[in-house]
Amino acid sequence: MKKIHSFHIPVMGIGFTVDTPLKVAQYGMDSVISLVDDILLEKLRKMYSEKFEIPYNEITDKVQDFRAKRITSYLNLVHDIADKKFEDLKNIGIKKSDDLKAYISMLPNGASLKTEFKKLTEKGFNVSEIKKWTIKNLVKGSIDVNIMTKVDKDNYVKDEKLSVEYNDAHAALRGFVNSKLNSSVVLSAGMNPRLYSYMGQFDDFYPTEQGVFKKTIILKVSDYKSALIQGKFLAKKGLWVSEYRIESGLNCGGHAFATNGYLLGPVLAEFKEKREALRSTIQDLLNQELINQGRVVPKTALTMKISAQGGVGTQEEHTFLIKEYQLDSVGWGTPFLLVPEATTVDEKTLDKLTNAKEDDLYLSDISPLGVPFNNLRDNTKDLEKEGFINKGRPGSACPKRFVALNKEFKEKGICTASREYQHLKIKELDEQELPLEEYQAKFNKIIEKSCTCVGLGTSALLAYNLDTKVEGKGVSICPGPNMAYYSSIMSLKNITDHIYGRDNMISRDDRPHFFIKELDIYINFLKNKLNEVRTSITKKEEKYLLTFANNMKEGISYYKTMFYELKNTFEDIKEVVLNELDASERTLSLIKVEIENLPLKS
Repeated sequence: MKKIHSFHIPVMGIGFTVDTPLKVAQYGMDSVISLVDDILLEKLRKMYSEKFEIPYNEITDKVQDFRAKRITSYLNLVHDIADKKFEDLKNIGIKKSDDLKAYISMLPNGASLKTEFKKLTEKGFNVSEIKKWTIKNLVKGSIDVNIMTKVDKDNYVKDEKLSVEYNDAHAALRGFVNSKLNSSVVLSAGMNPRLYSYMGQFDDFYPTEQGVFKKTIILKVSDYKSALIQGKFLAKKGLWVSEYRIESGLNCGGHAFATNGYLLGPVLAEFKEKREALRSTIQDLLNQELINQGRVVPKTALTMKISAQGGVGTQEEHTFLIKEYQLDSVGWGTPFLLVPEATTVDEKTLDKLTNAKEDDLYLSDISPLGVPFNNLRDNTKDLEKEGFINKGRPGSACPKRFVALNKEFKEKGICTASREYQHLKIKELDEQELPLEEYQAKFNKIIEKSCTCVGLGTSALLAYNLDTKVEGKGVSICPGPNMAYYSSIMSLKNITDHIYGRDNMISRDDRPHFFIKELDIYINFLKNKLNEVRTSITKKEEKYLLTFANNMKEGISYYKTMFYELKNTFEDIKEVVLNELDASERTLSLIKVEIENLPLKS
């Protein structure tokens, strides 16, 4: 699909981008819907069906394969409404001319469509002529979907375990494949071999002779090694990764998958250097597997895009990434949470976001997945959690069970944020008769988990005044650290003007360069890991921490060379950046000495 914007809107939470394509696809902007919560999707399908006077038949949990069918039905609805909005915009009448002008005005500076439109309208607004031009030239944004591969809970009917294709991620994939969408599935949160193998059952993921796909695969990764391993694994199933979406390990929203100290700049440099080798190596494997399967083998080199996301905040950073690393797109997530024309956030949470400062945004351990999670301090879901703790009843009722993956106590699985799990875990802890300090530390770790699979979707229900009787009103939200530098609600035009340098929506003048911000977060992460083993350290822990520190040291050296050699870019902050890199290097050296001097466990 032809792309007219140099940014995309990544998935955010469960509900924050759940209907974003209905708001931005007609303007040519790509966005991503989470497929975690089929219950939420069904509620929104009902709401939108009523709004647009579309017949609605409820898909209850009594229907065979209800999860996949709900997802298919919701995606078909989004496809149809987005198509209608886009066709209306192209088939211009007097009423729609403002939408067309908005489409054109939000394009990047220097876009050929912008130049052509200006020439076309210089001598007046000829509706017939413009209509022909729009039908030929305008592009709709891609409606992509996200599947967290590890959120793949087994499902049961009564006590009978269903076969693996009814697992949550498997059903979500089937729901997408059966939909009308001609777009991408973004696979995130690591490798799921069973799910990847299951993908091979669907013809939509295989190329034609001309290298065209009905549906494509985007792989979200943090480093080159992960991309190569997963890309090869999929190729051996006959599946091609059309885009590798590189995300900062820690300077991002949502779950943070810390790399072994690999910083974003050096990671992007490795992809740039090895891009063609990655593409050709994986296509060779793919072609051989397609031959083995008796399938069509593409006659041409397949397209492989590279994109990045995580902490980008200015036009200069955006443009630098695209030019320096030859990227096809840059993801802008967190700032879009303040754009009601693009994302769905309830008013109370919006207010908290606009007032958030650095200390309000922190890397937490609240996620039941056991992965560090970017959190907003005092969000209403965490306040709800504290209320339960204060009443002596820690844990959530767990109404949706999407992350009921822990099997310590039950084969069916329990969520570690649930009241049931925390009760059993605390009971187990009580029986150990530990010293008070050790007991309290372990107790706090148990009750820290929050019901995010509900909390990350509730905001959409509140924003649309839908029933929250089952979910409650608590909202979890997961902005990246970049949120601290934005403090006002923005229009879609505001944010696109900001991305393309036509306006500035950052309210402060002390925002660090995004590479430096990520580096600071990594140093703090390493300090915290060091604190966890300060009394004594195993050989394995020592090796991990030193590897982490050495990789960061190499990253700092890369940045120092890069910033020294840069011409006509970041000139106003270059000296500050280089000084900060020197300071970080000194801090890292002290941390390394401390690691090396820690007593080893016998």
